[in-house]
Amino acid sequence: MPLLSADPAAFPAEPPADTHDPAVTAAYDWAAFSALDEMTDHWARPGWSDGSRAYYWMLTFPDDQRLATLAGHCQEELAPLGLDPVPTDGLHITLARVGTPCVVTPGQLDSLARDAEALLPSAFSVRAMPLAGSRGAVRLSLGPWEPLLRLHHALAKAGSSVGLAPKKPTSAFRPHLSLAYNNRRRPAAPVVETVSGLRALPAVELFVSAVQLVELRREGRTYRWDVRRNVALG
Repeated sequence: MPLLSADPAAFPAEPPADTHDPAVTAAYDWAAFSALDEMTDHWARPGWSDGSRAYYWMLTFPDDQRLATLAGHCQEELAPLGLDPVPTDGLHITLARVGTPCVVTPGQLDSLARDAEALLPSAFSVRAMPLAGSRGAVRLSLGPWEPLLRLHHALAKAGSSVGLAPKKPTSAFRPHLSLAYNNRRRPAAPVVETVSGLRALPAVELFVSAVQLVELRREGRTYRWDVRRNVALG
């Protein structure tokens, strides 16, 4: 497994000291978020305007009621801040970008899914909670990171084998699960304060037995997708 490395484009920029201990990664996420002075507009993304589409590897949880309940409660408490909540059927963990439909062919998607299936690790569980955030979102910390890093590494290897290496290497991967996106520049302190009051909620255990290759699209200030391939873990 390649070691995580510092990356100024990632958040947090520095990797955590231990990717096996959920308490370490949660504390690391919170330290970075609570130190922010300002939050930025998540949707101000060049090349990713309303209607844009791209293929991504993601983990999706459409039938996880415990996660939906936790997300809904947090979003209710966050509502006065005017963030853009992620729909409960749109909760996901982004793993890696594959490419756009105008460049990636159906044959490449087939090859990618086939190669990935042979490389994927075994099914695993991760814990979602406590709440933290980034420059552009409020999000759940995940832990342990190690199985997610192994999964990302396998997907990156499969992508490289068919000429679809992800833009971000595993060394820059920072696992998280967003609950609400920030939609304007604002002081971070009020958001950090609200989030701090939600950090004691019970964690939700997420069982990961498959990874989804989706065609992701932006619809206004939310993300939607169609699953193109569902690939079971080993």
